[in-house]
Parts: sequence; structure tokens; C-alpha cells
Amino acid sequence: MTQMTIGRLSKAAGVNLTTIRYYESIDLMGEPDRSSSGQRLYGDEAVQRLSFIRHARDLGFPMEAVREMIDLQTQPDQDCTAVDAIAREQLADVRKRLTQLEALEAELKRMITCCEGGRVDTCRIISTLNDHSECIADAHERLSTF
Repeated sequence: MTQMTIGRLSKAAGVNLTTIRYYESIDLMGEPDRSSSGQRLYGDEAVQRLSFIRHARDLGFPMEAVREMIDLQTQPDQDCTAVDAIAREQLADVRKRLTQLEALEAELKRMITCCEGGRVDTCRIISTLNDHSECIADAHERLSTF
């Protein structure tokens, strides 16, 4: 097994040092080995773990879901129903956010279309931002949870 310093691990996994230390502090990485001088030493499994975390985070999984999936990996012979449920929950969240973003897009387009140029004191964009009642009601409600 290859032993590497935190700097080499950072480069190998494409994650900055602060992130590695943070993941260690919240117990996602496990305790690294130490050299005789106390320097952290990591093996190939740390690169794999960081790559897993980074990919999961890139897909928007919340940290607690990442933690659950890491814990589930320690039970490789178990049914993957729990992992499937975590992924389905993430998909539902993504779909909800997409709906909210579409509402946001529609509201911004409407505001821009209503703007006739001119002066700031008569600007419809400023007016709408100052008075929520000028927003499309349905879009406004969906956006309030964003």
C-alpha cells in the first residue's frame, strides 16, 4: 500500500487540504496513520473515499446522505435498498429544485419584459422587487422555499 502525505492525497483526489481536514473533523475519512514525526499518512483507500465523497457532493447529495452511504459500504453483503432510497430522495430534491428554478426563470423573464427602460424610479423590476404582491402568485409561492 502506498503511503502519501496530505498534500499528495489532495492532488491525487483533486480536493484541497482544508476539505480533507474538514472531512476528517466530521468523521468521514477515518483516522489517518501517522509517521514517526506525527505527519498524517494516507493510503489508496483515502483517495477512493475522497473521490466518492467529491462525486456524491457534485451530484448534490447532502453530507448526511454521503455519511449514510459510506456507512452502508461497510456492509457490502447487505441489500442496497437503503442506498436506492437515498438516491431516490436526492432525485426528488433535484426535481423540486428544477421546478423552483423554472418558476424563478419565468418570474425574472416577466419582470424584464415589464421593464420599459427609462428611469429607476419607474422601473418595473425595482417596483416588483419592492412589492411581492406584484409577483406571479404561483411562482412566488414556489420560490419562497428555494
